[in-house]
Amino acid sequence: MERNDSSPLRSASASERNGRVSLSVVIPLHNEEENVRDLYRQLCEVLGADAEIVFVDDGSTDGTFDRLTEVVSGDPRVQIVRFRRNFGQTAALSAGIDHSRGEIIVPMDGDLQNDPSDIPRLLDKLDEGYDVVSGWRQDRKDPWARRISSRMANWVISVVSGVRLHDYGCSLKAYRRDVLSDVRLYGEMHRFVPIYATWQGARVAELPVTHHARQRGRSHYGFDRTLKVILDLIVVKFLESYATKPIYVFGGFGLLSLFAGFVVAVVTLYLKFSGIRDLVSTPLPLLVVLLILVGILSIFLGLVAELTVRTYYESQDKKTYVIREAERRV
Repeated sequence: MERNDSSPLRSASASERNGRVSLSVVIPLHNEEENVRDLYRQLCEVLGADAEIVFVDDGSTDGTFDRLTEVVSGDPRVQIVRFRRNFGQTAALSAGIDHSRGEIIVPMDGDLQNDPSDIPRLLDKLDEGYDVVSGWRQDRKDPWARRISSRMANWVISVVSGVRLHDYGCSLKAYRRDVLSDVRLYGEMHRFVPIYATWQGARVAELPVTHHARQRGRSHYGFDRTLKVILDLIVVKFLESYATKPIYVFGGFGLLSLFAGFVVAVVTLYLKFSGIRDLVSTPLPLLVVLLILVGILSIFLGLVAELTVRTYYESQDKKTYVIREAERRV
């Protein structure tokens, strides 16, 4: 395989810093046997000698791993991580980041729908002073139903998170490593990394990228993934607003429940003493007891959550803030 060592991505000194390279391309793979050869060829046409490629085989059940090892044999830039079973795209991306050495990390899909030729453009955008550059599949080649549902999901995510991006689902992005240093990914949360980065003060930009229709293999996206994204979005919103002050959400709900219990109790007593309704024939007394108990338990749960959060931060000496730079002025 011919290598393009004169690529504009090449930097002679980057590979000598702390055993790192200038760029790591991280690619999760799941049953992409028919695509890995062309994908590797396209990457070689773009990447220089000091870039690395981290393939993560996410428990493929076809010949993806064997085909991959055959194709990349002898290339020192390539690292392969193989899971024992399928853990999902988020886990594969997290493993790829953990095993990468690049100062800049570019994740992308392994189904040939992302175009490696867009990588230099993402890096040029980073050089303008951004910490994260997110790809935007402006001319998307997926079925219309998926495009519509994706557009709606992106709008909801932007509104809830406050981070305005057109395409959270595009895997092709570019990150500076320090932005990802404290990010831990679960569920389907790989698409929310720009949100986590924004919380840490990162500067995020969006760039239109090429998108190709899938030619070979089968898509792994379905309606169940949409439901998971919605649930993960709830978690993201909770972490954004209440990660360091859970008493506000649990205690707030508890006080609301106590207030509702008080209102229902007043109505119940009014019905009783006015003779309008006999308490035996109405569930209102039970509702009063239920609301009061739920309120008390919610407040206690908030206190336990507060203790847990403080123990977490103090035991690991974590800070509740992120510093971009500090300078002592004499």
